[in-house]
Amino acid sequence: MCGIVGYVGRNADDRALEVVMEGLARLEYRGYDSAGVALVTDAGILSDKRAGKLENLRKALARQPLAPSRTAIGHTRWATHGGPTDENAHPHHGGEGDRLALIHNGIIENFHALKNELLADGVEFTSETDTEVAAKLVGREYDRTGDLTAAMRAVVNRLEGAFTLLAVHADSPGVVVGARRNSPLVVGVGDGEFFLGSDVAAFIGYTRNAVELGQDQIVTITPDGYAVTDFAGNPAAGRGYEVTWDASAAEKGGFATFMEKEIHDQPQAVADTLLGRFDEDGCLVLDEVRISEEDLRRITRITIVACGTAAYAGMVAKYAIEHWTRIPVEVALAHEFRYCDPIVDETTLVVSISQSGETMDTLMAVKHANELGALTLSICNTHGSTIPRESDAVLYTHAGPEIAVASTKAFLAQITASYILGLYLAQLRGETYADDAREVMAELRQIPAKIEDLLGRMDRVKEIAYFMADSRAVLFLGRHVGFPVALEGALKLKELAYIHAEGFAAGELKHGPIALIEPGQPVFIVVPAPDTPHELHKKVVSNIQEIRARGARTIVIAEDGDEDVVPFANEVIRVPQTAPLLAPLLAVVPLQVFALHLSTAKDLDVDQPRNLAKSVTVE
Repeated sequence: MCGIVGYVGRNADDRALEVVMEGLARLEYRGYDSAGVALVTDAGILSDKRAGKLENLRKALARQPLAPSRTAIGHTRWATHGGPTDENAHPHHGGEGDRLALIHNGIIENFHALKNELLADGVEFTSETDTEVAAKLVGREYDRTGDLTAAMRAVVNRLEGAFTLLAVHADSPGVVVGARRNSPLVVGVGDGEFFLGSDVAAFIGYTRNAVELGQDQIVTITPDGYAVTDFAGNPAAGRGYEVTWDASAAEKGGFATFMEKEIHDQPQAVADTLLGRFDEDGCLVLDEVRISEEDLRRITRITIVACGTAAYAGMVAKYAIEHWTRIPVEVALAHEFRYCDPIVDETTLVVSISQSGETMDTLMAVKHANELGALTLSICNTHGSTIPRESDAVLYTHAGPEIAVASTKAFLAQITASYILGLYLAQLRGETYADDAREVMAELRQIPAKIEDLLGRMDRVKEIAYFMADSRAVLFLGRHVGFPVALEGALKLKELAYIHAEGFAAGELKHGPIALIEPGQPVFIVVPAPDTPHELHKKVVSNIQEIRARGARTIVIAEDGDEDVVPFANEVIRVPQTAPLLAPLLAVVPLQVFALHLSTAKDLDVDQPRNLAKSVTVE
């Protein structure tokens, strides 16, 4: 949530505003409800901020342009303290003559006490935010020291919570100072210009050279370079890396929405996540997993922590990893993990799943697992993010930037990475486990082509979505690995179409949910392959008959060649045949497409649904 951009350079006088506004546009995917900028000019700090979309700020700047500048900060805010108003939007000001401007991502948990201290000193506030408290404090420290970096250092050591702060001062042109604790901040290194951003998307149009900052670090950028210290003032070093995707990867590529593009990116996302992880004999080689093979062989229990879509990826992983390794797997919602007195020890592997690597609930769960002595491994899509750095090991997905708030390709990449982990553990256990793993790995590498095939079959799904645009509720049923697919299908519809949608385990139908079935009620059923063990296919076909007999409109997702479902289905959506445990990588795709087009039919914002943010960086 929230987007942060900072810039200093020695180039054209009007470049700072251009860079910051473009950066904010590239960070819109994070979710926001207001936007603002502050420029250091010859006339002092000039700023503008507006509630609503970035376009509101653009129009305001067009009506009343700001003076040229080579130093600027910009922010998109997702409201936490105080509503989404012009007054609460960032930047906020502090210091004598309001000559300091500051922006902030995160939550300052002790802001009440700090604000009371300032009020007692006669400081006046114009907003309801915790951010303005930080601005007043840094401004006061600057008035005392005349050093923006020293002022930032003095203040961050008093703050509690999670935060990224960026500040500029009218008396320090050509300087932006940033600080981070449990919240992302990345440096961009250009030629005579330097950038700060919530992530590299903020400056990818200008440079691919980035530096990730560590926990509790302060960075000062000028046109001549950057300097990093810890919160105590000791010199520190960030880790430099090259961004492997360019600005075009964050564009729509000819599709109407980012989400549609990202659905079509999925064959490549799965293929890239598999790429380079097999040797010539078809065995998995995971060099990036820094946990020793000996420690991995000692694992007796796995706990997966995640939220939302990532948690559903973890539920799919549970079925697969337990089957392939016989290691018990638990899936815990990250925001509950710390509070349920979890049973973990040095033989427990805690696997966190997060697209952004900045999900605060998941980060706190990882830190708690570390404190309890567990091994921790992160499945993540964002290099240089916080959760991988806090974990003992990381398996990066290679889905590329996901801009739409509702996750699609990240979900498939997370499942793929989870499968890789499970198969690697099976390979380490040897004997029949390893034999089974080799067979599955061969099938897994066929999945990208099957997704590509499936995407070419979606015309009927689009038609169904438009026919159902006035639906008030949709139900989803699944069994085994189809159950988390049903949950994900329902979540996508809630996120995008704002209608009631629920996913159920099909076996639960007779235990209550069947009471919801009435004539015309649309129900999606994810049908397992006929060769799925335990006769699950027959059981789900019986479920279809039960709800069809009560008037439901049944929309069935079934494999090619499965004719048993035809007599009881109003619609059959075919997916290519694959191994039962790999089926979620295919079965979820029609549900993504359905949600996308039903939302489009309702003329809603597909990429930025109301009230949602891409990266939830507060608890």
